[in-house]
Amino acid sequence: MEHGSDLITLATKHGTDKWGSHYYAQHYDTHFSKYRNNRIRVLEIGVGGYSDPNKGGESLRMWKEYFKQGSIYAIDIFDKSNLVEDRIDIFQGSQTDNIFLQNLVDQVGEFDIIIDDGSHINKHVISTFNFLFRHLKDGGIYVVEDLQTSYWKNDGGDSFNLARKNTAMNYFKSLTDSLNYEEIDNPYYKVSYFDRNIVAMHFYHNMVFIEKGKNNEGSNIIVNNVRPTRHKKKAKLYYLYRRAMNILLKR
Repeated sequence: MEHGSDLITLATKHGTDKWGSHYYAQHYDTHFSKYRNNRIRVLEIGVGGYSDPNKGGESLRMWKEYFKQGSIYAIDIFDKSNLVEDRIDIFQGSQTDNIFLQNLVDQVGEFDIIIDDGSHINKHVISTFNFLFRHLKDGGIYVVEDLQTSYWKNDGGDSFNLARKNTAMNYFKSLTDSLNYEEIDNPYYKVSYFDRNIVAMHFYHNMVFIEKGKNNEGSNIIVNNVRPTRHKKKAKLYYLYRRAMNILLKR
């Protein structure tokens, strides 16, 4: 291995908490190594250092060294312009401000990698993903760190009701069905953007990697979310019955 190419080594060198405080670096190396020599755009949400304008940016400098031809971008709610350097640009704004995010995309273009290391508040994580995933290039990867807040009340999580829908962890778990949407035997199923554009998801301790691409392998049995049957009339009646029951159960 080339000296310094090990991401754990780089994380330690630059003092980022992606190794030591957390153990993310080895997972990043697994998924990002294929981009090492590419001219890519990387966006990291959250610079670090809180309100101190001279603190933070450790992971940005790590990414700069790791992706030797990459352009590194970041956003933070605080002014971090003092940390800007060659191949590192930082924009001030909120990760939940879609107008700000759209202006960023208009200025910079779509991204190959997006990393959410921002507020870690569950509703913020979900809102940012719902907007920015659409501006990730095909073949790109979206990463969310610190999913442990899904279990912490102050951040909108829940450790007592693990099925609570509005936690980030449960939101991303629900998207695993997108991988298999073409197998869903329900003619009333509405195919989503995420169904068509998520091709893989990898969960690790406190983080998830979501890979974007055209999810169109097709099913070897299901056609347009219907399993072929000789008894189409009976099947339609069954679906109508099941749909009505689902509506009643949700009341």
